[in-house]
Amino acid sequence: MRRALQCFVLALGLGLLGAAPVLAQQLSIPDTPVLTIDSERLFLNSDFGMRVARQIEARGNELATENRQIEAELAEAEQDLTKKRTTMAPEAFRPLADAFDTRVQTTRQAQAAKSRALNSLLEQEREAFLNAAGPVLQELMQEVGASVVLERRTVFISSNSTDITTAAIARLNETLGEGDDKTPEPKD
Repeated sequence: MRRALQCFVLALGLGLLGAAPVLAQQLSIPDTPVLTIDSERLFLNSDFGMRVARQIEARGNELATENRQIEAELAEAEQDLTKKRTTMAPEAFRPLADAFDTRVQTTRQAQAAKSRALNSLLEQEREAFLNAAGPVLQELMQEVGASVVLERRTVFISSNSTDITTAAIARLNETLGEGDDKTPEPKD
């Protein structure tokens, strides 16, 4: 995903040339054809990204609470089963033990699927953010006369003044805000 973002951001700038030194000065961005951006900070510090983080955290907390409840129920069932073991014949006990094992495995798989769905939802939201951010970043790049925007983490060395992350966050907050208020339900 990070590599795709890097290619996306790089592609935004290729072939686009222009000059806007006055705007670049207003945004505290140097008049240079190459700019950098920290895409992770862009997402996490934007209003959109902070909304997503709050929603994912809330759903993660709900899942953790559910997991603790299930764990307590399974521990209680295991204790009951352990007590029954001493009073039952092995051939009568085996189906109960097998049923318990099946219940544990099924529950574990279901909860793992919910966790994966939550991670998938985060990736969907990141993708939606990047799709919405693309035109805004391209516009910002053109306004300051840059021809390319590179992922900051892939640049060996650069001046901090070429980093447009803060300006991009401000622009995205103005144009996107928190984004869609209705985060989709995670798909199992």
